[in-house]
Amino acid sequence: MANIYKNTQFNLTTTAKTDIYTCPTGRTALVKNVHAVNYGGSTSYLEAFLYDSSASTEYQIDHHSLSSKGSQDISDGLFVLESGDIYRLQAPTANAFSGTMSILEIFDEKSAWLNWYLYLKKILVLYGNNVKVW
Repeated sequence: MANIYKNTQFNLTTTAKTDIYTCPTGRTALVKNVHAVNYGGSTSYLEAFLYDSSASTEYQIDHHSLSSKGSQDISDGLFVLESGDIYRLQAPTANAFSGTMSILEIFDEKSAWLNWYLYLKKILVLYGNNVKVW
């Protein structure tokens, strides 16, 4: 099982919900920290949402008010994302929030083997008995 430590940065330039991170296929992600700063001129709030791809449902998971020039860990603890899940942020003020997200991606061996099996099956369907293994 391979672990990959990653980070992703964000700058919310719109008031619409913004996708910050999508968990890749064949991976499970542990989100340790989402740190945000309000670089705007006034106090504002930031909301976090989790889109659960297996349920096709979005959930609000955090809501924080940050003063101007204030910063804070907005994740309120470790959470898990499965393949296809999306972490989103939204603020009522554009160009006021930026930050970083710390992630540990864990390789999902079961999904990888299933993808490999489906790939081989596709090759056999395309080429039939003409496939040779060295």
